[in-house]
Amino acid sequence: MSDNGQEPIKLPSSLTVRDLATALHASPITVIKTLMANGVMASINQTIDFETAEIVATEMGYEVVPEEEEEELQTEAEAEIPLWRQLIANEPEEALQPRPPVVAVLGHVDHGKTTLLDAIRHTNVAEREAGGITQHIGAYQVEHNGQKITFLDTPGHAAFTSMRARGAQGADIVVLVVAADDGVMPQTKEAIAHAKAAHVPIIVALNKIDRPNANPERVKRQLADVGLVPDEWGGDTMVVPVSAKLREGIDDLLEAILLVAESMNIRANPNGKVIGTVIEASREKGRGVVATLLVQNGTLKLRDVIVAGTTYAKIRAMTDDRGRPVRAAEPSKPVQVTGFNDVPAAGELFQVVKDEKVARQIVEKRLEEIKERQLKEQRRVSLEDLFNQVQAGELNELRLVVKVDVHGSLEPVVNSIEEVASKSDIKVRILHADVGHISENDVNLAAASKAVVIGFNVRPDAAARKLAESLGVSIRTYNIIYRLTEDLEKALAGMLGGKEEETVIGKAEVLAVFKVPKVGKVAGCRVREGVVRRNALARVIRNGEVLFEGPLASLKHGKEDVREIRAGYECGIALKGFQDFQVGDTIECFTKSRTEAQESGW
Repeated sequence: MSDNGQEPIKLPSSLTVRDLATALHASPITVIKTLMANGVMASINQTIDFETAEIVATEMGYEVVPEEEEEELQTEAEAEIPLWRQLIANEPEEALQPRPPVVAVLGHVDHGKTTLLDAIRHTNVAEREAGGITQHIGAYQVEHNGQKITFLDTPGHAAFTSMRARGAQGADIVVLVVAADDGVMPQTKEAIAHAKAAHVPIIVALNKIDRPNANPERVKRQLADVGLVPDEWGGDTMVVPVSAKLREGIDDLLEAILLVAESMNIRANPNGKVIGTVIEASREKGRGVVATLLVQNGTLKLRDVIVAGTTYAKIRAMTDDRGRPVRAAEPSKPVQVTGFNDVPAAGELFQVVKDEKVARQIVEKRLEEIKERQLKEQRRVSLEDLFNQVQAGELNELRLVVKVDVHGSLEPVVNSIEEVASKSDIKVRILHADVGHISENDVNLAAASKAVVIGFNVRPDAAARKLAESLGVSIRTYNIIYRLTEDLEKALAGMLGGKEEETVIGKAEVLAVFKVPKVGKVAGCRVREGVVRRNALARVIRNGEVLFEGPLASLKHGKEDVREIRAGYECGIALKGFQDFQVGDTIECFTKSRTEAQESGW
């Protein structure tokens, strides 16, 4: 029991200053002042360990205890299951073998992603590309101390997320490249958000440490502020200093990757079902469709027939990342193949099938399903839809991507959202919050994570707006904070867009059941209460149980069709989709209406 008579407060092994203040029911300023008094300089978003939090809590009269291990395990279980674990779920345990980890290299532009990969694989990829900036997605495999590692060389986290949006997750680990002389930049924050949303462990490659103006300690503080606390500071993020230009620290980085991979126990069945991901694909003159594939389970062989989305191929030729012909590709091995009938989309999952006939049948069926979906009304990923999914148990949290105009607006907007969320039973998770216009990257992140984009004093650019329309992502923009919080409160209360209300307008009792040719069974009724209308809805109630609910097919008084029948009169009622009437049933007539919501722009 603490000094104030309350039960001990449970805290995680690390948390931000803001979270600590919330747990202690105190102002963040008070917590920061207490930290300063104890020699710890920390900002409101900086992460501190449990021991530091305990000192602050004790001085403020609270007793804190570490969260139980069971709670941490539950949090882990609630996270998205990595794709490779899903792929091996049905494989026999004894058939599983360790496979090389697949690593995605992300980071801010010009922080040295391609140069780092160049140093790792001892080639000159960067020199062949315009301005040294990566123009394509590539996949390469290297060997370190007898162990293989596969790298995905991407032009940015947008490609990484587009794969995840299609249900794939090509990478097991993310290496975040941060320049020691530049620090955490907007694209660095976006890359972190994308990696965290995919639940992929992050290793930081602190590049350009050879620069005279490099300041590794400043960058580590910036990383801690965005939730990546270096392991040397008691956190769980490995930060490895490297110089891609001088090829220094490369071995340390590879060792760190293998260490993280070992703790993840990454496995596959090389003799199991062949499944993988399309990394990139294009149509080349003289070669036809050329696709880079990453095998994730089983062994892909020359002449195999594969299906990827709405395309298929009989593999005519297969080469490795060095251009050498190969006849088989084991798990985690990237290969370039030819033989596709059309260009598959990057991020599509592929699998081996029996023959081309089966492949064509699968593709035709998928094309038909796509056409059927297109004929139906396209449902947007809106706040209302997401709230309904949360209520139905399909989602366990409401996810948001927040963009604002200036840094001064960022904290008030985030604080306002968190304050509204604290009053709701539904968890609200901000996947990414930053300054700048709403971009395609924001839309991609929202689409992949089933989130809504919120803009404060910013608008989406033309490309982002077009992409949002095609992916069905909802973008909400505001210029007044209380309008934003009002709409969020309505959404969490299930009120946004108006609330559907039901009004019972009449009740009738079934006195007899008649069989009418070409119509079926009709209930002969007497209206006991109110009025029965032809354009209303009806439900059949028997012994207090609702047997049916739906529209009226017809309403007659004698032989005449009528629009309504009032209490005291008899009538014949036929319902669309129900004929199992019994004497004594109650037919309840009702209408549904939707109350109008206040204008909000959502």
